[in-house]
Amino acid sequence: MTGRRILLTLVLILGLSAQASALPLIVELGPLSSITSVVAVLGGSLVDQIPGTKIYLLNVPVVPLPWIASLLGIQWMETNNGITMPGIVPPQALSVPPSLAADWYKNQPSMIIIRSGNAWTYSTGSGVVVADLNSTVDVGHPALIGHLTTGHDFVATKPPSYAALNQSSSSFMDQSSSSFMDQSSSSFMDQYGLSFLNQSSSSFMDGNPAYSHGTLTAGVIAVVAPDSMIMPLRVFDDEGSADLFVIAKAIHHAVNNGAQVINMSFGTLQNSSAVRGAINYALSRNVVLVASAGNNNTSSVQYPAAYNGVIAVAATDLQDRKASFSNYGSYVFADAPGVNIFSAYPGGGYSIVSGTSFSAPAVAGAAALIRSVRTTGTAGSISSSAVNIDSINPGYSGELGYGRIDVFEAVKPN
Repeated sequence: MTGRRILLTLVLILGLSAQASALPLIVELGPLSSITSVVAVLGGSLVDQIPGTKIYLLNVPVVPLPWIASLLGIQWMETNNGITMPGIVPPQALSVPPSLAADWYKNQPSMIIIRSGNAWTYSTGSGVVVADLNSTVDVGHPALIGHLTTGHDFVATKPPSYAALNQSSSSFMDQSSSSFMDQSSSSFMDQYGLSFLNQSSSSFMDGNPAYSHGTLTAGVIAVVAPDSMIMPLRVFDDEGSADLFVIAKAIHHAVNNGAQVINMSFGTLQNSSAVRGAINYALSRNVVLVASAGNNNTSSVQYPAAYNGVIAVAATDLQDRKASFSNYGSYVFADAPGVNIFSAYPGGGYSIVSGTSFSAPAVAGAAALIRSVRTTGTAGSISSSAVNIDSINPGYSGELGYGRIDVFEAVKPN
């Protein structure tokens, strides 16, 4: 061991308070730094790496002080906080006549108001890949067959020593517990012969917090941009848990594997260097990023929606009023319906849900339609065509972004 390494090791031992167990630490090293040396000095172990970067996940007995980290060539570091979704109210399951087409819900009121079907005159999203960071997706669902491209399961492929600090007080998945039917939704159900299932006897009602989220979100993307391809990236386990490192790694994966649009129907209060860096990497590659604004009815920012360059989406109802649960604020870019959304449910079923989690994929689908015909200016097309709804929401003037999306106006030629 060199004298410098001995000195640093002594400083670590004497200057820091040791922890009872290994801490998961994310670090980015400078171009001349060696991860082998860093691990040796810190007395830790290498767990994972984001391919093509010098960003690593380590298990360490102590977190080095900033000046020590600088001597080791660490550009930034943060603990790998895991964020667990609190329990959510299960979606309301539907009984659907077998004669209906798999994509019958493309004609639901929320799709009519944003005019997604009208936009297909100009674009159906052909040639565009939309990555969706989410929970497990039912790849065999009739509404999703032919709409999915190769994804990746980041949960199943985590190294054995993978760990994250539990931060269960922050809500990552943001499905709303609000559930109510308005007249338009009820009329739509009557038109298609739909009825509610008894959830207690439904075999596909699982009870795991994240069980349906990925399928529901993918279902929205599929009916807004039917010829785009959805790249399902599983970052949440069945209990609704994820962490900062896996989110950052999945964003890099999406960019490096051809995604032009990334949907992120989740949020956290933590401003993460790892996630922010991944967002900036995607933006530098001309990838459109969409994220849900959150369901806490607050103007407090949540990430990744609040990062510069991300299209943050709030939720509205069918009267263009802010959904009672939706976040708002200066970081919101646009709005989309997020109340009583019909979509695909695991096991070949369908259900009704509410939340900004289901507003975001509508905007991601719109972005896919735009990217299919124009390679630049997607955000500008969405903002310039949005319907200003400030007069309908006088208490939120200037806090609902450019307004509710109009997909037809956004996609049609200028």
